[in-house]
Amino acid sequence: MKKVLVLEDESSIRSFIVINLRRAGYEVVEAETGEEALEKLDHHRDTRVALLDVMLPGIDGFEVCRRIRATNPHIGIIMLTARAQEMDKVTGLMTGADDYVTKPFSPAELTARVDALMRRSGGNEANDGEIRQEPFLLNTRNRTLEKNGQRVKLTQVEYAIMKMFMENPGKALSREEILDMVWGRDYFGELKIVDVNIRRLRLKIEDNPTNPTYITTVWGYGYKWGF
Repeated sequence: MKKVLVLEDESSIRSFIVINLRRAGYEVVEAETGEEALEKLDHHRDTRVALLDVMLPGIDGFEVCRRIRATNPHIGIIMLTARAQEMDKVTGLMTGADDYVTKPFSPAELTARVDALMRRSGGNEANDGEIRQEPFLLNTRNRTLEKNGQRVKLTQVEYAIMKMFMENPGKALSREEILDMVWGRDYFGELKIVDVNIRRLRLKIEDNPTNPTYITTVWGYGYKWGF
């Protein structure tokens, strides 16, 4: 079953989200506070996507995101923010979210975002093996990455970006191409999500993230896997 957690303290907004997700064929677990969300995720370990409101009483959505990511790199996380401020989006993504949606949003937009993350967390890889480019080893069966034999904890989006780069060594990829390949052609969001996820990925894989040697920037265009 495709299970989604919805953390939203405003009951009218939560009902709106839940109704539309159920209509789209999802099983929904509801939570009103961050504490309740973490408790419910503990009981529903098969949850594949979590929608987290940023502004909450008690612990906020960013902190919930951090705590989920500390134990679960595979679940898809979408932040719901009422404010269109850039810092909210960047903070949410840097704490481990895969995507963000700014309120108000349409049911079609929200469902498309959840669908995209659900596809990615499904684990149905066509390529059943390994991609080795020293010092990295990407296992497409287990969806894992090692650097110098050490496991690097990746989110589903980070894994998808690494796989895309390692399948296209030395090729300059535009932000638009990366968005299509990783998030899907039906994705509603902005190109900024590419930059923030790559910044987060560099922190995990580069020897010196401020002077990257693996994921290099192609100025005014996009990025290249530097092999």
